[in-house]
Parts: sequence; structure tokens; C-alpha cells
Amino acid sequence: MAPTEKPPSAEEQLICEPQGGAPSTSTPPDLRFLHYNDVYHVEAQSREPVGGYARFQTLVNYYRDDERFKSQPKVLTFFSGDAFNPSIESSITKGSHMVPVLNNIGTDVSCVGNHDLDFGVKQYRHLTSKCNFPWLLANVYDPALGDNVPLGNAKKTVMLTASNGIKVGVIGLAEREWLDTINSLPPDIIYKSASATAKELIPGLKEQGAEIIVCVSHQREPNDNKLAKQCGADLIDIILGGHDHYYSYNLINGTQVLRSGTDFKQLSHIEAWRKPEGKGWDFKIVRRDIVSSIPQDPQAMALVENQTKDIKKRLDKPIGYTAAPLDARFTTVRTKESNIGNFVCDLMRYYYSADCCIMAAGTIRGDQIYPPGVLKLGDIVNCFPFEDPVVVLKVTGKALQEALENGVSNYPALEGRFPQVSNITFEVDYSKEPMSRVQNVTVGAEPVDHTREYVLATRGYMGRGKGMPILMRLHSALLYLSCVANKLTVLSDGYTSLLIEEEGGVAKELVSEENGVLISTILRQYFMSLKILGKWKRWGKSMDNKFLSIQTNLQQNHTFHEPSPTSTTSPQPPQHPSIDRLVNKRDAPDSGSESEDPDADEDEDDGPMYDSRVPIQFNQRQTDMIRRVMRKWWRVAGLKGAPKTCDELGGSEFQINWTKAIAPRLEGRIKDIGPAVKPEI
Repeated sequence: MAPTEKPPSAEEQLICEPQGGAPSTSTPPDLRFLHYNDVYHVEAQSREPVGGYARFQTLVNYYRDDERFKSQPKVLTFFSGDAFNPSIESSITKGSHMVPVLNNIGTDVSCVGNHDLDFGVKQYRHLTSKCNFPWLLANVYDPALGDNVPLGNAKKTVMLTASNGIKVGVIGLAEREWLDTINSLPPDIIYKSASATAKELIPGLKEQGAEIIVCVSHQREPNDNKLAKQCGADLIDIILGGHDHYYSYNLINGTQVLRSGTDFKQLSHIEAWRKPEGKGWDFKIVRRDIVSSIPQDPQAMALVENQTKDIKKRLDKPIGYTAAPLDARFTTVRTKESNIGNFVCDLMRYYYSADCCIMAAGTIRGDQIYPPGVLKLGDIVNCFPFEDPVVVLKVTGKALQEALENGVSNYPALEGRFPQVSNITFEVDYSKEPMSRVQNVTVGAEPVDHTREYVLATRGYMGRGKGMPILMRLHSALLYLSCVANKLTVLSDGYTSLLIEEEGGVAKELVSEENGVLISTILRQYFMSLKILGKWKRWGKSMDNKFLSIQTNLQQNHTFHEPSPTSTTSPQPPQHPSIDRLVNKRDAPDSGSESEDPDADEDEDDGPMYDSRVPIQFNQRQTDMIRRVMRKWWRVAGLKGAPKTCDELGGSEFQINWTKAIAPRLEGRIKDIGPAVKPEI
């Protein structure tokens, strides 16, 4: 659990100082470090500490250039991993927006984080090749690259030389747990104990002249503490950790163990002095919170503004095609089975190979019918904007049924708690009292077993118990006290049966929020996997294999239309200007082989959007107009969501050849068997 937080302050907060008062602050330090970890958003948030790259850069510049440090050694900057995902920005840029940020900060070395691999190893290698510093991962090997070669060709160790000539040996280490949660890694990955790896490699660093040993790690705090306990100060002087999203400090077996918050909201400044006897180091660690009173660096602000502008432009990029209307209206997803709910829940389940999936309908924010035709990246981001990743839990059948009961408990109110499901069917009788409405629940076509444990994919906030119903609807006063003790928000979705053990519940967490992937990212990866022309050249074989399996599984429940063949002799029809702008002329099918320009815009490598010789059903102006009027038209016409809403187009009704077209469908997963009850609109 994260330690109790002090109120954020713009002032320096002393975390530790040299033991016994050593010669410390009266003399300049021999070394100075900056440390940060787990950064995702370049823009500031609304709550203190607001974070944001521009204010973070202001503090970095201060510790690098201020007159106070003029006579001292220059800072060495350490990053402990997780930058390329997850965030709405990265679901659009595939992590590329973070490269100039990490470089401008002046990062000297980084450890590989689990989310840095979310878009596959090839994309990780492409992004890290543009970084001005090495990425380390000493204890995870890919046999396909050779004997004892780290995953993604990361380095095991590196020797940094401070401005005063002191040699700093650095090793990068990770935990086994997060490797087990990444399904897109190459096969046969070899993991070696972090402490065993440290004991093997650090003596070599010392033989090369390293005077101090720094470990940059990406593992949970207990594993960093274990590493310190097993290695001690004889091997590692300081562990600069990541993966946990909070600030903490420990001194274990003579080794300093530090993690420096998350998301540009905290920064650590570390000063180190040689101990008088010449063996070991004394440290002074200062924490800085990135609060709104800290001014924003102008150059960093300009970079953020340019990135934001570019991201908004990319939101208009078509990424997929649907041959069936996708019904994301609140009146549908919050009261009944929805074809878009079925599709996304199935995708979440297959992505993590879970037994089933429950997704609160409030996850789906589009509140419109997406008509047949092109799907833009902006559609995905706007429909699934939340940034709590998918998690995987192990829960009992009893907990599953209680979750379903909660989901339908407030019907006919249009509440976000209503459940969309995968590999689950159930009947609901709304004439009965809340929490006793659900019956005949099946998981995988078999009656639910209340004593059996099932692997469930769901959203992170549901596993945290967010949000709790009001006190009168809690199962017991004891559960309420548990919520208060764990500082859980009292909201209205009430999935208490899915509360994880760490938050006072009984569900076992298999894939945590730190390891999970955003729904918007999973959807983008999926649509990328469907494309057949100019396939993204950094997709990678492991990603290909994974999504081929997902496609195969999804076809058991949903219809897919293969691309129309392209006629090379057919005349090119006149194009609407909005269509012409969407054609990537460089990568068009008749322009020859795919560009291999290593400096080409990263986002162009998804491949062409259209073959301009083949007409599509709607131009962009028409599509936008349809989406604006569809919701109002259904309401004014008094239509209540008849089955025809989700009927897919026939093969003769559309022609596309740049991707497979999806056609999600209804399957009768949620059956209303009681008297008709009108939803509260």
C-alpha cells in the first residue's frame, strides 16, 4: 500500500540525510542525481500536485543550472521506466510523443518498464532508438536474439562518468510478475532472479572502476526491498525504483530504496558523499512536488502545444470500418445488451485469455449510434476515454452473480453500473426486488458455480471498488468501514464483490492496473491487426500471432467481411476532396513498395487508409452529419431500439479493400424475463 501522503508543497521536502550528521551539508556533494519514474501525461492535471511536463522541466532546469549548484558536479538523471503507454496520448501516438520529452529532460539512463512494451518489441526498439540514452534490462532474455541477450536488445549495464570523473555503475532489473502479464512478448522469454543477476554482473562493474552502484528497477516496492535485503550495500548503494505510482523511501541492509511518484507529479534530487572511511556513501534525498505555483518552462510549453495540436490532427485518422451500426446510446448500453458492449467485452476477454468479462456500461461514453462506415481514431478515444486500464481478477462464481445483481439493481435508471458481458449469459426479472433479480447465470454455457474461481477481465476502477453505493445500500457496516479505511470513493456503481484483496476485498489480482492496458489502446491494436494493405512495419511477429488468435476467437461471436478485391483495370472514380486528403499517396497500392525511410513520421506506418480507385459509401462530411443528427432523430421519431438497429450491411452494400470490416452483433446474453419496465430517460 502507498504510504500516507503529506499535502503537496512547492518547497523542498527532506526525505533522508547523511547518517550521524556526516560531513554532509557543510561540503559540496561528490555526486548529484535526479530521479523520476512512470510518466504518461505531458499536460498538467486539475488536482494538486498538478504535474505536467512543462513545470517538471522547470525544476529539472533549476537543479541542473541554478547558481546554487554552480560549484557542484552536474546532475545525472535516472528514469525507472513506463513512458510509452498507457495514456490517451499514447493510444494515438503509439508512445512517440514521449521521446522528445525524455530527451529534453536530459535523461542519462532508463530501465525498461512493462508499458514500454505495450505496442510490441519492434515499436519499443524504434522508440528507444530515438532516445539519447541507453535502456537497461539485465535479467530478462530473448533466446531468439542469442545467448543471454536481453529482451529488445536492451543493455544489461552501463558506466556513467560524472562531471568530476567519478564512475557510476548502473544495472537495470525487473520483476517476473509483470512479464507474465504481457501477452505480446516473443515466445520462450527467460527470466533470471534480480538478486542473482545483480550478484553476477555488479562485480564486473566494480572491476571496470565503478565507485558507486546504482540500480534502476521496474518492480513493486516489496521486490525492491527484497533485492536490497539480499544484496545489501556491499553490492548496491541505491535502488531507484519504478512501477508503483507513489513516492516512498526505505533504508534496507545499508541500501537506499527510493521511488519518486508518478506522472511528472514528483521529482527526487539526490546528493551523495563518500563516507569518511572511503567505503560506502552517505545520501541526502529531497522530494519536490510539481504544484501549480511552479512556473512552466516556455520551451517545454511549446513542445506540449505542438504535440497536442498533432494529436488532435491524428484523431481524424480513419483506423477501421464497421459494416453494422454500433449502438453506443446510453438508452441502450445502460439498459440492455449492446452490440458494441458485446464486441469490446469479447475483445477484453480474448486479449487476456480470461474466462469472462464484465464491463460497467458507463465505460462506453459515445451516446450515439455509429453508422456503418469509417471509424476514426477519435471515435475510439471519445467512446472509451477512461484511463484506468483493463485488469484481470480471480473471483468466485458467487462474486460474479453479486456483481451482475449490482449491475441491474437500479434499473430502469440509466446508470453506468449496468453490466455488459462476455462469455456470460443471465436472465433478469425487474419485477423483483434489487439484488434478487438475476437468475440462470451461465459462464461458458455452463451454470455458474458459486464456489469455483473464474478469471475475470474488467476495468481497473471496478477492482478498486469504485464506487461504493451509499451507506444504506452497503452489504454491511464492516464493509463500509473497510472502504473508509482504504480511502475508497463513495460513488454509485457499487461493484463491491470485485474489490481486490489490496483494497480490503477478496478478489485476487492477476493483472494489476500498473500492468493493464487501456481499452482504447487494445482497440487501436486490434484495428491495426485487421489492415491488409501497407501493414505497419513495426507490428512484429509476436503481435501478429497474438492478434491472429484474437481475430479467430472473435469470429466465433461476430461477423467479419473480407476486403473487396481491387481491380487494377477499373477506372478511378472522381473523389470527394475529403476522401483525397485521407489517401496516403506515398503508400498507395500503385506506388510501389512500402517506404522504408527511417525518419518518416511514425504514425504514417499504419499503412494507407483507402485505395482511391474503390468508392466508399459515405464521404467524411456526410458521415459527420449522420452522426450529429442520429441521436436526435431516434429520440424525435420515438424509436426504442428495435432489432433492426444493429442489422449489418450486405456484401453488396459497401466496397472497401483496405481492411476487414467488423460487424458486431447481439446474442441474447442478457434476457429480460419480467414485465416491461420503461427506462428512466
